[in-house]
Amino acid sequence: MAESVESVRKAVDRVYGHRIMRRRSNEVTSEAALRGARGSAALAGADWALEEVRRRSDFSGDEARVMGAALRLTAEAGQLLSIWRQSPLRVLARLHLVAAADGDARVGRPRQHGEQVDEPLVDLPLPDADEVAGRLDGLSRLIIAGSSAPALVTAAVVHGELLALRPFGSHNGLVARAAERIVLVGSGLDPKSICPAEVGHAERGRAAYVAALEGYVSGTPEGMSAWITHCGEAVGLGARESTAVCEALQRGAA
Repeated sequence: MAESVESVRKAVDRVYGHRIMRRRSNEVTSEAALRGARGSAALAGADWALEEVRRRSDFSGDEARVMGAALRLTAEAGQLLSIWRQSPLRVLARLHLVAAADGDARVGRPRQHGEQVDEPLVDLPLPDADEVAGRLDGLSRLIIAGSSAPALVTAAVVHGELLALRPFGSHNGLVARAAERIVLVGSGLDPKSICPAEVGHAERGRAAYVAALEGYVSGTPEGMSAWITHCGEAVGLGARESTAVCEALQRGAA
């Protein structure tokens, strides 16, 4: 796991050291946001080509709504950094509200006893409402108190815990990946948000994603280490993606 943390730091530093970042970092950030949203949506069942995401303006229909939710979350995440360390549960509620974008009374609050969860791609045992409330409170206290753990580890724990709990009635995967992004950016590991982990998670594929998540849910040291390593590899692949974007900008091809 320590090797994964160090490898991620070096990969991220290499992107930030690219000469194109001195002049066109905003363009790299925008492109990373688009590709990150596409990756997150792919894991939620809307696997669209990047050019299709660029082209579309109508996001009605089941798959299109997932893509629209991912795009909204990516845009919203950057606005919530200052609130995260003081009130993470407020941020999670806001993320769910933005993702769901409807008037359902359950939107923006953790599920209660008897409420169902629509998260078909994560078929793991579902904690009950009391466990969800207790673990969300623990996660909130951990974030507010801060930690000496590397940013990658904290981001992986936040991501894994939210997927394990599935605290909302829908869009838990999208919210979990947006929260991971907030931690990576807010921690200073990726302050310009140019290394989209969502790209890497999607590139590794849903089967690998769920298998790694099962390791987290197991609670064993080996399982936790495997999940953190998986998340580290995802960030590394996101860094590789943005390096390619930098190279394309430098050649004038993008």
